[in-house]
Amino acid sequence: MKLDILVLAAHPDDAELGCSGTIAAHVAKGYKVGIVDFTQGEMGTRGTPETRLKEAEDAAKILGLVARENMGFKDIYFKDDDFHQHELIRVIRKYQPDIVLANAISDRHPDHGKGSSLATNACFMSGLRKIETIEDRVAQQPWRPKFVYHYIQNNYIRPDFIFDISAYWDTKVASIMAFKSQFYDPTNQEPASFISSPDFLPFIESRAREFGHRIMAKYGEGFTVERFIGVNDLFDLK
Repeated sequence: MKLDILVLAAHPDDAELGCSGTIAAHVAKGYKVGIVDFTQGEMGTRGTPETRLKEAEDAAKILGLVARENMGFKDIYFKDDDFHQHELIRVIRKYQPDIVLANAISDRHPDHGKGSSLATNACFMSGLRKIETIEDRVAQQPWRPKFVYHYIQNNYIRPDFIFDISAYWDTKVASIMAFKSQFYDPTNQEPASFISSPDFLPFIESRAREFGHRIMAKYGEGFTVERFIGVNDLFDLK
């Protein structure tokens, strides 16, 4: 299945927190979008791998994804090395995305930065014909995405561009709240975590409002780029 956009995420809920408004906007335009989660978030304070997978399925339905899978890498312990690169190359060639959205280049959680570099390296390496991969017993063809953009997560990073998600804010919130084991719930008896604080989701909204304000919109999501973006019509810029 060829995708227009493939979102790569170290943990289930990374994509929802970082770029689900952008995802929803492109799904609404008719683009095929999928998410590949690297880990099951099994080292997180709350939830279990089983609940995280079910929550990811629920979020996928809310966002209208055409594909979502989990690579089963070890949470916290996965690396940007030849084994993980090779596994991710296989997935990139499977979906043949034109655009990849990947984790923040650096962040509070070390997996986010690792996920970012793993995505960058695998996207480049996926275009090398001498790297051989097999999917369903068939040799895959080389494929290199045209663009890799990195969504901004917990730590503030000055964005290279901001996407207006004002019309899709409610969808973003619904997709985040699909991960109900992770966020504030006064009835949840599990230990509190960094993201289960009642202040965390208001922080997500304030960040979106800040980015939106920068482009004279209500809500926005910020991204950094790996290379300069070219334009051929100044009126395409908002």
